[in-house]
Amino acid sequence: MNTPDNLLYTKEHEWVKIEGDSATMGITDYAQHALGDITFVDVPKVGSKVKQSEWCATVESVKAASDVYAPLTGEVIEANAELSNHPELVNKSAYESGWFARIKVTDISEKSKLMTPVQYKEYIQGLSK
Repeated sequence: MNTPDNLLYTKEHEWVKIEGDSATMGITDYAQHALGDITFVDVPKVGSKVKQSEWCATVESVKAASDVYAPLTGEVIEANAELSNHPELVNKSAYESGWFARIKVTDISEKSKLMTPVQYKEYIQGLSK
């Protein structure tokens, strides 16, 4: 599984890339692979408030529907509108064109609750045993 080293991760398989006081989020390669072919993505609305570990988006695939949780607390400043017409971007490029939203982070200290790339790799290896 592809796990970029410049991101942080949740146990629910979301990733976040922090850049200054904003952060881009999406679901991991592990998550999109487990879901199978993604058929629909409901991204958070611009201007909406999200809270760490609380629901913020939905992903539907040929296998199941799955909730997506905010990796950090903040306000959505951009949503990936491309996903409404092309949800398969999450399958093709989970960390690049398949991102879900950009958030203006209100409490950067919350990142201490997230996993590093090494911790996440160990976590998903433990799931497959």
